[in-house]
Amino acid sequence: MSLGLSGKVAIVTGGSSGIGRATAIELARQGVKVVVAARREAEGEETVRQVKATGGDGFFVKTDVTKAADIEVLITKTLETYSRLDCVFNNAGTGKAVPLVELSEQGWDSELSVNLKAVWLSMKYEIPALLKSGGGAIVNMASQGGGVIGVPNFASYTAAKGGVVALTRTAAMEYGGQGVRVNCVSPGLILTDLLAEVPDDTLEQMEASVPLKRGGKPEEIAKAVAWLCSDDASYITGHNLVIDGGYTAQ
Repeated sequence: MSLGLSGKVAIVTGGSSGIGRATAIELARQGVKVVVAARREAEGEETVRQVKATGGDGFFVKTDVTKAADIEVLITKTLETYSRLDCVFNNAGTGKAVPLVELSEQGWDSELSVNLKAVWLSMKYEIPALLKSGGGAIVNMASQGGGVIGVPNFASYTAAKGGVVALTRTAAMEYGGQGVRVNCVSPGLILTDLLAEVPDDTLEQMEASVPLKRGGKPEEIAKAVAWLCSDDASYITGHNLVIDGGYTAQ
């Protein structure tokens, strides 16, 4: 289904794998020119290869989203190449299981930097570019854990993701009147490479706990992100879209 995004320009951070890669590919299928940003160069270039395999257009920029200078370069290269920016998926993030009292100060600071500070820093430079293009849409990556429920042993991750939801709402209020919509998505159990080390029996139990009795696919999140970027979602801003197979409805 066409979402009317053809000709638009998007940035996808954390686009080297998983949900980020799936979203870059989905946006390309919709006719969007996609700038893929990530730290892992080979994997990011592979995403671009897959984007072009769909008939789409795009390029890769090696980016550490915790560094303002990297984000400035990302925005500059996007505007130099395509002369505009219409939508963004701030997807880059990380998470590591550590009991709260065993979490180091360095570990706390690191996860808050990647999962929360980076979203603020990205929007700081993305929003002026969107405004110059006449407005647009931002989708931030939150999580079922933090934005909706707590998750044992993920104190810094859930705190950061809860912050992403709050930051999203604040940005939506600040810039809605200028034509910039800001939303976030909160995925539940999604079958990405991050689950590769989870034992099969544990994964089966996790899937059984979901009302739909399965984990989600990265492509299912990608389609939701693309929709939020489109004019079909033109009256939606400041919203946290939970995509979890019904888990939090229980």
